[in-house]
Amino acid sequence: MALNIVLVNPEIPQNTGNIARTCAATGAVLHLIEPLGFSLADKYLKRAGLDYWSLMTYRRYPDLTAFLRTYPDARMHFASTKAPRSYHQASFQDGDFLIFGCETRGLPENLLERVYDRCIRIPMRQEARSLNLSNSVAIVLYEALRQTGFAGLQTCGELTGRTEDAAPWLDYV
Repeated sequence: MALNIVLVNPEIPQNTGNIARTCAATGAVLHLIEPLGFSLADKYLKRAGLDYWSLMTYRRYPDLTAFLRTYPDARMHFASTKAPRSYHQASFQDGDFLIFGCETRGLPENLLERVYDRCIRIPMRQEARSLNLSNSVAIVLYEALRQTGFAGLQTCGELTGRTEDAAPWLDYV
């Protein structure tokens, strides 16, 4: 099983490309709810995702209703600046769906009203309207991954032996 990222009507191809790359790196499945504000063949989308599209799984749905009918019993968390609690207070499980609205409008309030107990937000200053969508997805996804033990992910690295001129830095470390 994997965590699921759901983008409802994303508008900016670079954000979706960055999110696709994050999904590829983490094994999360990307769900795209139409209408999309761009073509999946868009050069900006591909550039932002680089060559990671082959490493990830994505699914498309004609609208939010079709998506919700496909997963009627799924555990869903709805990200919104209007949410009553922070994402770190949520309890995430493998297979959960993390749902994000479009960049300019977020998720519809009539939906949020019905699922308000499952709405989460990222803490930020009151004067700030919101964070970038791809940053928001990464923040919440990595908390869900942390809570589920980073299953299947490499959690430590090692030096490769690559050398280069580090002399300018050596006086500072």
